[in-house]
Amino acid sequence: MEETSEETKNAKSTALVLLNTRSIGGYKSVDEMVQNQEAQVQWGNQFGFLHVSLPELDENNHSLNPLKFVQEIQNVIKRKRNSSAVYLTGMLLESVRKYRGPEATAEYIHSTLKNSSMTVSNMIGPLEKMTLANQPIKGLYFMVVNVPQSLTVTIMSYMDQLRVAVGTEKGLIDPVKFSACTQKAFNMMFNAAVKSI
Repeated sequence: MEETSEETKNAKSTALVLLNTRSIGGYKSVDEMVQNQEAQVQWGNQFGFLHVSLPELDENNHSLNPLKFVQEIQNVIKRKRNSSAVYLTGMLLESVRKYRGPEATAEYIHSTLKNSSMTVSNMIGPLEKMTLANQPIKGLYFMVVNVPQSLTVTIMSYMDQLRVAVGTEKGLIDPVKFSACTQKAFNMMFNAAVKSI
């Protein structure tokens, strides 16, 4: 049965926002973690996730305020990020991992990913310049691959510079049009920010 235009109009898109719940204050260097195995420091990232509904934008709506749109989404994410749901999700994932194993945990995460339209994640990168095999690194990106979503956006900072990576399902989005739309959205937000100063 085909969807009617009304059903399509009312369809909701959700973003799955992945959050690192590991306490940054508890971070130790690798040397310290190796020397003191009994410390209360856990290896690896601890993460949770939350679903955020994406509002529809109407290009014909001339009252659209891009800064208001970004601030509303930011407030929703802040409110949900500070709720106990993120930590309860992390505890649930840890319990599933302990009692049912990593395969069951991966299956649960994959089913959650399948029920969202896109993923968004960010990572705080190094503040100082890095080298790899004595070669200076100009920039870092990261990407979550093999996920069931059609769109993944990852953001990483490196030496106070922000890097955004976008991954899409092959053939889903015209890259030239997507790039033009992204640039237009950035310009709208930038111009609105300049006007508000």
